Amino acid sequence: MTQPAMKNEENFEDQSSMINIDDNRGLHYEENLLWEKERADTPGVDLPKPQGLKSRTGMNARGEIGLPQVSEPQVVRHFVRLSTLNYSIDSGFFPLGSCTMKHNPRLNEKVARLPGFSHVHPLQPTSTIQGALAVMYELQHWLGELTGLPGVCLTPAAGAHGELAGIMTIRKAHEVKGNTHKTVILVPDSAHGTNPATAAMCGFDLRVIPTKETGRVTVEAFREALGDGQDVAGMMVTNPNTCGLFESDIQEISKLLHDAGGYFYCDGANFNALVGKVRPADFGVDVMHINLHKTFSTPHGGGGPGSGPICVTEELAPYMPTPIVVKDGDGLRLEQDGERETSCGRLKGYQGQFGMFVRALTYMMSHGSDGLKQVSEDAVLNANYVLSQLKDDYHVPYDGPCMHECLLTDKLQKENGVTTLDIAKALIERGMHPMTVYFPLVVSGAMLIEPTETESKDSLDYFIHVMRQIAADIAAGEEDKYHNYPQSAPRKRLDEVKAAREPRLRWRS
Repeated sequence: MTQPAMKNEENFEDQSSMINIDDNRGLHYEENLLWEKERADTPGVDLPKPQGLKSRTGMNARGEIGLPQVSEPQVVRHFVRLSTLNYSIDSGFFPLGSCTMKHNPRLNEKVARLPGFSHVHPLQPTSTIQGALAVMYELQHWLGELTGLPGVCLTPAAGAHGELAGIMTIRKAHEVKGNTHKTVILVPDSAHGTNPATAAMCGFDLRVIPTKETGRVTVEAFREALGDGQDVAGMMVTNPNTCGLFESDIQEISKLLHDAGGYFYCDGANFNALVGKVRPADFGVDVMHINLHKTFSTPHGGGGPGSGPICVTEELAPYMPTPIVVKDGDGLRLEQDGERETSCGRLKGYQGQFGMFVRALTYMMSHGSDGLKQVSEDAVLNANYVLSQLKDDYHVPYDGPCMHECLLTDKLQKENGVTTLDIAKALIERGMHPMTVYFPLVVSGAMLIEPTETESKDSLDYFIHVMRQIAADIAAGEEDKYHNYPQSAPRKRLDEVKAAREPRLRWRS
């Protein structure tokens, strides 16, 4: 939640050494590969060679597998040192736009590690997992309440998987209704790249809606893309969209789509700006996925796990994937395969990312309805605060306030030869993770900044101070140093073009 400022901006000069790592080189290690630490006289284990034993697998004996021969302290120190090179939300500011990298409440982790949750097995008899099923059933209920979409399937394993589930649900509905002529999905040009990819994977043709002039889908542009609507199966729109703006014409657009017999799929990546404030069903959404790992708990950095449930209207509920949790007498159970004949089928082995279900429900219950509403309000407030403080130093491509993330470009800095990439590298030099760069693609030199609700005003003010200092240096003709940052990070500026074209993927002694 947003906190009152603790310091005036002029004091931030004194803070730079606290975040810049130049003064702490003694604690930063150059860590070699384990194979380079190998010594023949210090193996990790010292076991006698087995004698006279027959293989119980029926397979040929395995030869040398090439693991480095090192001691246990060497192994432990190696991986601990590598871990210190990771940047995480727990170590600093993470303004990654469209990604909701919020603080991960430790309460959620503690609850997810309770033995009854962490040790549950998907093949246990139903009578022994009633508590786990109750968590899933309760989560289904609250996701339906928050979106206004009562049909909920928790199975999808991540956001893109949820997109696939949503478009498969739409496709199945059209198939059952005999709408074989509905072959087109409408997608804005500013959409997440997974949107058109998902539609294509499901066999649909794509028709792009241009948004470059306003950053939004206008009624006029939508009408032109829709045409007579005979071949349109649906549209995929993120709201708020990837320019950080609310789609102001969305109700009229969704009515036009529904009148043409299409379905509105909403990408839920930016639900953090709406949860508790607006129900997507109220502006015409038929199906959406929700990134539990973004909106309701664990940030999705570091490899996961993710979770991307879908929520659908009552009309589309018969067509969504299986299984869902249902009541059965006095207890709960999972649907059986084939029980819902019109379902688009099973998308995943077992029932989804259960640990994320526990975290998300814990997050919801600990915040309550008033807390979830304040989450959205503070996320939007923080983004607009950043925008208001930086709009005079950087180019803002679209007029007016933003939602939970703000969009800037490098247009002013590029006049002096400094690009978005240079600015991102300078933030690394100052101990912060960069914002999302060069996305959305419809905006040249884009810098998409999402502070989330969990950053204090103090941390936002320091970020603003650094961004202003970068702009001031460039305006004063000090642009050369920005082509060489970072200098203090564990790895300095790379030749990224060469790395992409000539990758070295294998270590050789």
